[in-house]
Amino acid sequence: MKFWRIVAPILAIAALAVVATAAQFGRFRGELNPNDRWAKYESEMQDPVPDPPDAFVEGEFAVGRLRFHTGFDGFRRSGWGNDANKADRLFSGILRRMTRLHVRSVEQIVDVDSDDIYNWPWLFASHPGGWQFSDAEAVRMRNYFDRGGFLMVDDFHNEGEWAGFAAGIKRIIPNGRFVELSTDDPIMHTVYEINELYQVSGYNILYGEPAERGGFVPHWRGVMDEKGRIVVAIDFNMDVGDSWEWADYGPYPEKLSSLGMRMGVNYVIYAMTH
Repeated sequence: MKFWRIVAPILAIAALAVVATAAQFGRFRGELNPNDRWAKYESEMQDPVPDPPDAFVEGEFAVGRLRFHTGFDGFRRSGWGNDANKADRLFSGILRRMTRLHVRSVEQIVDVDSDDIYNWPWLFASHPGGWQFSDAEAVRMRNYFDRGGFLMVDDFHNEGEWAGFAAGIKRIIPNGRFVELSTDDPIMHTVYEINELYQVSGYNILYGEPAERGGFVPHWRGVMDEKGRIVVAIDFNMDVGDSWEWADYGPYPEKLSSLGMRMGVNYVIYAMTH
């Protein structure tokens, strides 16, 4: 275990370098192919990138991206599709290299309106401060968690956005408990030993602004079910999605990408083992 604690951070940095070299996706804007796996959703994505050659090769696991409604215009680019899909693919590459999971190279878009949600045990949601659920969607999400599903939420800031997120959770998991997480919690030690937590800022850090939309104090939180299992991992006043999306961009701080990737890996393995 001591060997792994020493070597894992070094491997993570090396893996980031390899993925960055092979996946400089951002430079290919405008070259998207209508035959891309998720071409029909790319207009709703903030940072869609071309498919890799193995985009249609299945794996035993895929990073699920939750596609949900907002109160503005149903589905919108600045909602569920924030940082998509470049962030998802860089994270998928790290997850495949740093764990024994057979991870597909591209994400799975999982629509909150579909029972297909039950086929994907781990989901990621960005900008949940504005999400809204119909009665049927809330029941489907509740059933998803009851069946062992897990959700990571990210990139929402300030108390107003927290209130919108929490209202959705209360509809889905009425008896769920919000808890503050620390480095003592098992979820921080599934693969990587995360013994230091600091704010994972978005791209705005390059302009000297560590916080977004007034969310100055970072929080690592969770929603715990009645059995004591964390079913929702919450990155509040942080932008872990940006730390994935910009992991291949030199000016973005490696320290932030490193923690963001390690958090994501730990959350996946926790979900798959608890």
